Amino acid sequence: MASLLFQTIEQISREKHIEPAVIVAAIEDAMVVAARKYYKTDEDMRSRFNPDTGHVDVFTVRTVVEEVADPIREISVADARRQTPGIEVGGEVTQPKPTEVLGRIAAQTAKQVILQKVREAERDTIYNEYHTRVGELINSIVKRTEGPDLIVDLGRTEARLPKREQSRLEAYNVGDRLRVTIRAVERAAKGPQVIVSRADPALVQRLFEMEVPEIYDGTVQIRAVAREAGERAKIAVESRDKDVDPVGACVGMKGMRVQSIIRELRGEKIDIIPWNEETLAFAQKALSPAKVTRVQVVDAEEKRLEVIVEDTQLSLAIGKKGQNVRLASKLIGWNIDIKSEEEKRREIEEKMNALTAPTTPLSALLGVGPKTIDKLEAHGITSVERLADMTPEQLLEIPGIGDKMVEKIRQSVAGHFEAIEAGLSAPPAEAAAVEGAEAIEALDAIEELSDVVAETEQAEGEAGVETAGAGDLEASATENPSGEATPEEASAETETGEAAADAPEAAGTPEEGSTEADAESETASEQPASESPDQEKENNS
Repeated sequence: MASLLFQTIEQISREKHIEPAVIVAAIEDAMVVAARKYYKTDEDMRSRFNPDTGHVDVFTVRTVVEEVADPIREISVADARRQTPGIEVGGEVTQPKPTEVLGRIAAQTAKQVILQKVREAERDTIYNEYHTRVGELINSIVKRTEGPDLIVDLGRTEARLPKREQSRLEAYNVGDRLRVTIRAVERAAKGPQVIVSRADPALVQRLFEMEVPEIYDGTVQIRAVAREAGERAKIAVESRDKDVDPVGACVGMKGMRVQSIIRELRGEKIDIIPWNEETLAFAQKALSPAKVTRVQVVDAEEKRLEVIVEDTQLSLAIGKKGQNVRLASKLIGWNIDIKSEEEKRREIEEKMNALTAPTTPLSALLGVGPKTIDKLEAHGITSVERLADMTPEQLLEIPGIGDKMVEKIRQSVAGHFEAIEAGLSAPPAEAAAVEGAEAIEALDAIEELSDVVAETEQAEGEAGVETAGAGDLEASATENPSGEATPEEASAETETGEAAADAPEAAGTPEEGSTEADAESETASEQPASESPDQEKENNS
């Protein structure tokens, strides 16, 4: 019987990878539980496995004390010495309990306790074994599917391959052999849950360690890995030996090494990049196969880089759906902003125009309160021109500004620019003053010209009267008894008056006003000269 029990313990120990002492402790605890349930007592019961006989002995234990307070668990010194002479206070007195009387129910209870204890020990063993192997590459076999997840067999236990850890280009069938990496080990109610992955970047690194001897012996190191499972991966490698090319060692002769890894990953593309301690130089290599024109640091604290490429290289640098720049950003650990040379040139031009263009403070807006202005300035809007470039949706993103305030701001901005346009179309005050002065000078010149014409006509008239004689004077007096001006004189006076009337209109523009005034003056001065011979003929007649 003893040999059979030992054989059973050893067999379970080998199958479950559990120490025999753990199984023995589980059997002892099960016997105590079964005996307590059978005897229905609160006594301190213990059990001991006897390796010689193969039996499990159950007994009660009471502590020796001077004064007994709990008769079930304590015993006096006198009573204890009757059973065990020479025992002292603090000792323990045992009393065996027969186990032959334990029936089927007690045996079933013991069985359940043993199974539970063994299962807990097995869980602890599995957890202790796998939680230290996170990131390790292991072989597995697809056992079954549970919804979108796969259950794979690792040999000693089962592991879960979640949907998020599967490659998008791969399809799995029951019985397929997979190389996976241990992603995590979690404690669960049903035991430790081992999570494996086919999308982990560590899978690429472990595959290179297996295929490339230089990486396995440490001559070549993999410094960084970035991956989008099923599509593309980038690895940065560095050599400790200057005579060993890290990229060539990973690629292998005719690409044999890297092609083996690509086949394992079901056609996933791999970019092998030499590592560089300089961030700018490393960023240029990380964006391969695109050719980078220049790289500059935008913000060192937030780790932001700005990369400028040629216009023809922009799409290649960004990659399909931004894949190339995302992988490069993960590889170097910096945020990358890619711009073409044309975009950079336009950006510089806009900044230069913004610096040279005049700006108007927000306080110049009418109808916008100081609280609203403070909110706008806190959001980085410090000028009316900047405010005019913003859309209503951008204004609504500012805390404390609603639809009504947005409409009010738009009306104020529109009114501001309308006022500026109206001010530009009206003549300035100084220009109006100059034009008014020029108009006055033109009127003065016309009045002086009129006086000269009048004196000339008067002098010529007196000369005609003296030569004609008294008869002519009487005839002219008879023809014009009222002393009114002749038609020629009236025409000359009318033209002079029109010239004087046109002078105020010439004040619209200084150059045109002066030109028209000079033209009218010349006309007025030429008119009397052309009419004086006719007047002389009439006077002589």
